[in-house]
Amino acid sequence: EVQLQASGGGLVQAGGSLRLSCRTSGLSFEDSAIAWFRQVPGKQREGISCISMTGGAPWYEDSVKGRFTISSDNDKNTVYLQMNSLKPEDMAAYYCAADLGRCSFLRSAYQFWGKGTQVTVSS
Repeated sequence: EVQLQASGGGLVQAGGSLRLSCRTSGLSFEDSAIAWFRQVPGKQREGISCISMTGGAPWYEDSVKGRFTISSDNDKNTVYLQMNSLKPEDMAAYYCAADLGRCSFLRSAYQFWGKGTQVTVSS
């Protein structure tokens, strides 16, 4: 059974940092793409970053480029999202998603999803 566990959310002041973790199990990690999505109430879940374990440059949505960094620890089957210079508009529930293959920001590209972790940014 594939499981994804997202953690690391919390309350932070604007300008602060958080690191999210997505721990996976039951997944062929080395053959997978792992993405982070976020969602605010009333809006669609949007992809913000992705890393493919098969290679290629990480993906970033324009609004997080230069502030967020995605990385992986293959020994721990875990993907991280380092979020710096957080803004109030970054406040959302953050989800990690995984599937075999390449990166995508399409929700339909991912079969496996973790539960969200809430990021709250105070101004």
